[in-house]
Amino acid sequence: MKRPSKTRDNIVYALVWAACFAPIVWLAWKGFNGDLGANPIEKLIRQLGVWGLRLLLVGLAITPAARILKKPRLVRFRRTIGLFAFSYILLHLFSYIGVDLFFDWGQLWKDILKRPFITLGMLGFVLLIPLAVTSTNGWVIRMGRAAWSRLHRLIYLIVPLGVIHYYLLVKADHRPPLVYGVVFLALMGWRLWEARRSRPSP
Repeated sequence: MKRPSKTRDNIVYALVWAACFAPIVWLAWKGFNGDLGANPIEKLIRQLGVWGLRLLLVGLAITPAARILKKPRLVRFRRTIGLFAFSYILLHLFSYIGVDLFFDWGQLWKDILKRPFITLGMLGFVLLIPLAVTSTNGWVIRMGRAAWSRLHRLIYLIVPLGVIHYYLLVKADHRPPLVYGVVFLALMGWRLWEARRSRPSP
């Protein structure tokens, strides 16, 4: 099979990076033009989190897409997309702490203890940190592939925590988080089906 050229690889990587950067550029443009609605701070914080969740789901969708389309090289984009997802979620958190709370750490702690959607969101973020830290090939070698894979299965807990966090956050239209929940269940259903299909016959 003919191996794609380095130039083509670089172009595809550039397109992936551009697609991942596009939401933050779009949000910055809308903010600059005063087009983030009546409550721009709330809109910005929420949209950063939503894009982080979307990218996590895209990362989960890469393996099924690679298998179904018979394009195994798609898997190489998981790390990039996952790190972008972490970056958006980190910005989501820092925007909340810095812009909404003005770095009032005492209020943040109270919110974590008393507001379930913040409790779940913070838990998901904390669980996401080791996945971002260990995303390099060096960590795969140091930990061993099996241990590294077990650690990164935390994503199957992190994504539903993000979905529930989003569901509890919104006050009226719950359709978006429900859609993301359905997408997550579909991706998990595919994984269960694939695992059963690949299991050797007794």
